[in-house]
Amino acid sequence: MMMVSDDSLVECPIDDSDEENGGEEEINTPPPPPEFASKDSTPSPKPPTPPATLAPPTPTPTPTPTPTPTPTPPVNRDPYGINQHLKVEVSDVLAEPTTPRSIDRVWLYSVTGFERTRVWTYRCLSLLFAVPLALLCGILLATLACLHVWFVVPCIQLSSTFLPCLRSSCVCAVNSFISPFCTSVALCCSQIAISLSRKEWHQMRDKDVV
Repeated sequence: MMMVSDDSLVECPIDDSDEENGGEEEINTPPPPPEFASKDSTPSPKPPTPPATLAPPTPTPTPTPTPTPTPTPPVNRDPYGINQHLKVEVSDVLAEPTTPRSIDRVWLYSVTGFERTRVWTYRCLSLLFAVPLALLCGILLATLACLHVWFVVPCIQLSSTFLPCLRSSCVCAVNSFISPFCTSVALCCSQIAISLSRKEWHQMRDKDVV
């Protein structure tokens, strides 16, 4: 055990005036003697580590339900019902009474053949003629619409605009010229009298007979 001598001790005077002055001055503490000093350097205090910010929890993706495909309804190609009379069924054409009855297979094959023939014949004919006839109908409809817009309606509107003026002009011309002239001719002709003697009348009758 190592003994420390009194000369190594450091006297630290205590000044009470610092406490009376409110501790405004700092106390200068002398360094410790080399015997008590540690060989390792005193590590500097580490700055306080700020608290680590916790990342927000990642939301767990919820599995999206797979939509089930819904069957699409057939498109109504005749919304105004202009061809309702073409809905021909087998019962509208083929009907078998009760007493003269064919074999069930014959009736089944007949109905199936009728339906398949009707459907596929229509499909084949529409494949051949639908597009050209649709183009022709479109051309005719466009021609009629163009004539109606640019010729028929303007003529009707112009006629309804100018006909009242023309009617007034015609009425004025008739009342001013034609009506007095016809009235004068009628008065002149009303004074003419034709008389026939009996002899002349008999001659004219005999001439007609011959």
